[in-house]
Amino acid sequence: SRKGVRPLLAVHMLREAMCYTRKDGRKVLCLLCRHNCLISDGAFGICGVRENRQGTLYTHAYGDLIAAHIDPIEKKPIFHLLPGSRSYSIAAIGCNFHCGFCQNWQISQAKEARRLGLNSIAASVEDIVSRAEQNRCRSISYTYTEPTIFFEYAYEASRLAKERGLYNIFVTNGYMTDEALELIRPYLDAANVDLKAYSDDYYKKVCGAKLEGVLASIRKMKELGFWIEITTLVLPGMNDSKKELESLASFIAGVGVEIPWHISRFHPDYKMTDLRATPIATMEMAQRIGKDAGLRYVYPGNLQEEENTYCRNCGELLIQRLGFSVLENRLRDTKCPKCGTIMDGCAL
Repeated sequence: SRKGVRPLLAVHMLREAMCYTRKDGRKVLCLLCRHNCLISDGAFGICGVRENRQGTLYTHAYGDLIAAHIDPIEKKPIFHLLPGSRSYSIAAIGCNFHCGFCQNWQISQAKEARRLGLNSIAASVEDIVSRAEQNRCRSISYTYTEPTIFFEYAYEASRLAKERGLYNIFVTNGYMTDEALELIRPYLDAANVDLKAYSDDYYKKVCGAKLEGVLASIRKMKELGFWIEITTLVLPGMNDSKKELESLASFIAGVGVEIPWHISRFHPDYKMTDLRATPIATMEMAQRIGKDAGLRYVYPGNLQEEENTYCRNCGELLIQRLGFSVLENRLRDTKCPKCGTIMDGCAL
């Protein structure tokens, strides 16, 4: 825990946090993410939004949006749930990782948001769900930053959304605890998890976390029945070796060969502007590795090329995409029009 840390945003609501226990000496143990911060009275956890006040843990990430947009669900990326639909996408400020390649660093990193003078906007849970409905979105995505950080807000919004017939999606670094996942289980339908590498050293140096925590969350999500898609941003010289990509693909296949793997091409950003873009040859190698591992769906992204879905049984084109747009959806009641095989994870 850290004393003297300012809250990540000027809040309109201060809420008692979920997922913590009280300890001796007015300390609290936060059980929301796998950092498991032991927070002294008057201090904040690593995330900077959960504060111990006299033995009660409060969240400073409730009731304020730093971003709200209407996105294609494919932008999450989620390819196997409600293809071609719109997702109301929201974020509160902050993250429990500090990756130097973050593409949303302006809002995920609190110090950068302050430097840029960005302001959050108060929005109730009812506001969020109503806006999703008004804009004919079939789902709400908790994205752009880290939904674990604004868990209480996302939890209540997802509960109301589920009551109103909407789907809920987390786009996450996958560092939440089993307790948090079990709490949100009745309301969360899907998650795209950033599996950033298959190296504990990489996670420690680049993210300030541990690889096993993310792997454990992915296994738990599978156990709880969430639809999972996984994204890996491939960085030249950092996580792109054949051996590491093979280990990563093998892990995914071990959890479920039906899990789509989105291999994302790196473009220079934030603190890594001196690193070159991922070579096309590396992307092609990663795609072959995924297929060789037995994964049914491997999608190379950030290439501005087609990212199509083919029937896992007969190879028939099911969904044709370009960028975030669905050009053609040939599914018939979630099934292949040629052989009748159901597309994994699909809801229409």
